[in-house]
Amino acid sequence: MNQKRLILASPLLEIVISRLCQELIENHQGFAETVVLGMQPRGIYFAERIVRELSRTLQKEIPLGYLDATFYRDDFRRRESPLRPNTTNVPFLIENKKVILVDDVISTGRMVRAALDAMTAFGRPRSIELLVLVDRRYNRDLPIKPDYIGKRVNTLESQRVLVEWTEQGAETDRIWLME
Repeated sequence: MNQKRLILASPLLEIVISRLCQELIENHQGFAETVVLGMQPRGIYFAERIVRELSRTLQKEIPLGYLDATFYRDDFRRRESPLRPNTTNVPFLIENKKVILVDDVISTGRMVRAALDAMTAFGRPRSIELLVLVDRRYNRDLPIKPDYIGKRVNTLESQRVLVEWTEQGAETDRIWLME
């Protein structure tokens, strides 16, 4: 039986995004040397929301790029069916910049590790911070910890987190815990 439990939805989701943006502004002030990279495929929707809120609040453009780490995954050659890559669009150099890497859900940490490797093609950043909407605790394979977290969720290995965005065609923005 496929059960799902609602973890987060509007208007609380907007409050969480606003809080995360306030934390970012507190730590990066005017964003003069900071860029945002959304991880493909699903982290880009969250990154777009974050950048839209930051731009509105700061009254300035915040550089946003999309990073695909498909070919950097440690399971890339081990899969039965080939992975389909997504678009990488990083229209700026990250050399000596502060990078905020954004994903919707962190679980094992392996995708973040792959993204760190993929990032090297665009320069050597001064620093990298990780912002996630949902931190699936107790599932980490690698010692990777987000700097900014929307919501922590205790999950079993058999469970998964589903993030639905209106930009992807969902009726409303919702985050589910699936059995």
